[in-house]
Amino acid sequence: MKSKILIIVSNANTIGTNNRSTGTFLSEVAHPYAEFEKADYQVDFASLTGESPFLDALNLADDPDNLKFLTGKGWEDMHKAAKLSTVDVSNYDAVFVPGGLAPMVDMPENPELKKVIAETYERGAVVGAVCHGPVSLLNVKLSDGSYLVNGKNIASFTTEEEDNYARADVPFDLQTALTDQGAIFHAAEAWSANSIADGNIVTGQNPASAKGVGEKIVAILESKKA
Repeated sequence: MKSKILIIVSNANTIGTNNRSTGTFLSEVAHPYAEFEKADYQVDFASLTGESPFLDALNLADDPDNLKFLTGKGWEDMHKAAKLSTVDVSNYDAVFVPGGLAPMVDMPENPELKKVIAETYERGAVVGAVCHGPVSLLNVKLSDGSYLVNGKNIASFTTEEEDNYARADVPFDLQTALTDQGAIFHAAEAWSANSIADGNIVTGQNPASAKGVGEKIVAILESKKA
C-alpha cells in the first residue's frame, strides 16, 4: 500500500511592517516532493484557509526538481490545496510543513494546525518541517500538557541565518522560541545542509536541508513497512 503524505502550506503572501513579499520557498516544497514522488507515495496538499497558496524563490526555477515541481503535478496540486479543517489527517502516514517566511505569519498560533500536529505525532505518524516550517511545531501541546518540542532534537532556520536574511521582517526569532519551549536545538554552519530525525519528528535548518528532510521521512516510513 502506498504511503500517504499531507503537505501543509501557509496562505500568507506578505510579512512584516514593510509588507515583504513571501510564500512557500520553492525548493523547500519541491525537493521533499521529489523524494516522495521517487518513493511512489501519494502526496496531497492542504493550506490553512483553503485559498490558493503562494510560492517564493521562483528565481530558483532552473533547479531540476524545482522545475519539475513547477511544470508538473506538484504546483498544480498545491494550487488547489484543500482547507486543512476539511481534511481527515488521520488517513496520512506523515505531514510535512515547508518553510519560506510565510509560515511565520499564519502558523505560530493556528489552533487547527496545532491540533493536527499533536494528533499526528501522538498516533505515531511522522511530522516533518524545514527552515521556517518548524514554527508549526511551536506552541503544540501534547495530551499530557507538555510542549511537543520539549526535549526533542530540532533544527530550524537559525538566529545567525535570520540576522542575514529577514530580521527586520519576522515577528520573532524561531531558534529562540523553539529553545524556550525546551527544544534541543541543532544549529550547523549557516546555509549548510542540516536535517535531523528524532523518533517520528524530522526537521531541517534551511533550503539546503529540504532534500535531507524528505529522505529521512521516506526512510522512516519505509522502515515501518519492513
